[in-house]
Amino acid sequence: MNLHKTLAAVSGMTMISRVTGLVREILFARAFGASAYTDAFNIAFRIPNLLRRLFAEGAFSQAFVPILAEYKSQKGEEATKSLVDHAATVLMWTMLLTCLVGIIGAPLVIYGIATGLKADPDAFDASVWMTRLMFPYIGFMAFVALSGGILNTWREFKIPAFTPVLLNIAFILAALFLAPQLDQPIYAMAIAVVVGGLLQVAIQIPALMKIGMLPRLALNPFRALSDAGVRKILGKMGPAVFAVSAAQISLMINTNIASRLESGSVSWLSYADRLMEFPTALLGVALGTILLPSLSKANFDGDKAEYSSLLDWGLRLTFLLALPCAVGLATISEPLTATLFHYGKFDATSVEMTARALVAYGVGLIGLILVKILAPGFYAQQDIKTPVRIAVGVLIATQLMNLLFVPYFAHAGLALSIGLGACINASLLYWGLRRRGIYTAQPGWGRFFLRIIVALGLMAIVALWTASYFDWVALHATPLLRVLALVAVLAACGIVYFGSLLLMGFRFRDFKRIAR
Repeated sequence: MNLHKTLAAVSGMTMISRVTGLVREILFARAFGASAYTDAFNIAFRIPNLLRRLFAEGAFSQAFVPILAEYKSQKGEEATKSLVDHAATVLMWTMLLTCLVGIIGAPLVIYGIATGLKADPDAFDASVWMTRLMFPYIGFMAFVALSGGILNTWREFKIPAFTPVLLNIAFILAALFLAPQLDQPIYAMAIAVVVGGLLQVAIQIPALMKIGMLPRLALNPFRALSDAGVRKILGKMGPAVFAVSAAQISLMINTNIASRLESGSVSWLSYADRLMEFPTALLGVALGTILLPSLSKANFDGDKAEYSSLLDWGLRLTFLLALPCAVGLATISEPLTATLFHYGKFDATSVEMTARALVAYGVGLIGLILVKILAPGFYAQQDIKTPVRIAVGVLIATQLMNLLFVPYFAHAGLALSIGLGACINASLLYWGLRRRGIYTAQPGWGRFFLRIIVALGLMAIVALWTASYFDWVALHATPLLRVLALVAVLAACGIVYFGSLLLMGFRFRDFKRIAR
């Protein structure tokens, strides 16, 4: 498998997802701005998203994919299909019970995650209503996570990468056509989540049928639980849930803190997070997705050289592309925020506050992406306990940093703590891989970093210099000119960065990689 072409394909699909996601956020910002009600929606949507990452995409995928790859490689199609059926049955029943409990206990959940919202009873009630409506989304996403794990193991990456586009389309249509028809327009976004979840499930079915792995769900989950492979997955999921829980608990605590800050803080962080997710998804998620099956195969084959080489390729590509993104977020945060969001109800104050959060996220962007590259190095070896221990330590470190940063930087302090916590996480994962001999660095890293640093310095100078020529908030009156100005700044940054790398000897062919 040509990893470079696969990465380009997955990143291309992910780019479509992120662009439509950005359009959705622009429409959201224009229609709703940043208020108690947008905070209410973001809090309500965060709960099913949190559980989705905890039970479905996060812990389940980390435990399921390596074991599925083992079955596919060693036990044949019949045993693999049986594992898929039984795993799907257990997962779906678990999600059904979780949804019922969540719908009934929504007021307690909202109060626990965002106590500051209680100061506005109307916003609190709206968040409870939207939480109840959106809770089934985690069930839909559990099936999508199962499907993604199967398709990725069969090296069918495009459908899982494209799937989030459907949620974004549902958001866009709801913002344009449904919201104006409702007495409380923000409810249209909650309805869009449910519709988008159904669409994401629907697109998986033909792809699974094509490879003969569409799960058969059983009414009796206890029979499925007796499957040795399912018990093995559940055994691995225990530590995985704990690992993902650490990150999600930290997110919950940060949401609670943000809900107690100035009204709009949750939304400012959400808008900044959307921009930060562009490079995180295009690089971190895409690379992690294609590396995990290849690493799992190399592990089962006992090919340590291939295993180490795959990680080295992923790390070099990450530094090459993620570091300029981090510099860009830190140096042109206001141009980005103003050009993309400064319309309608999204005012100049929101531009400034979102830009502050974006700068803070930029500081830790490289850590956020590296975690998604380094963690699969452990998951592919079915070692989930090590990332768990690291995640718990990072949780504690992140909250200690909140005590230090939030009094001085408010909501931006929360973003800074998350980013620095991710850098600590990535450093410890890297140290663990090196100490155990799982990863051996290839020659040439010193020269590689020296060239990158020189190119980044030149890019930062150009970014600050070109951006300073424009009053980005004042350009609100001429949005087309502002868009063209941002394109010019980004183009100048890209030309200087990649041009200087070419002059220093970097070549595109050096990053091509074929997985065995």
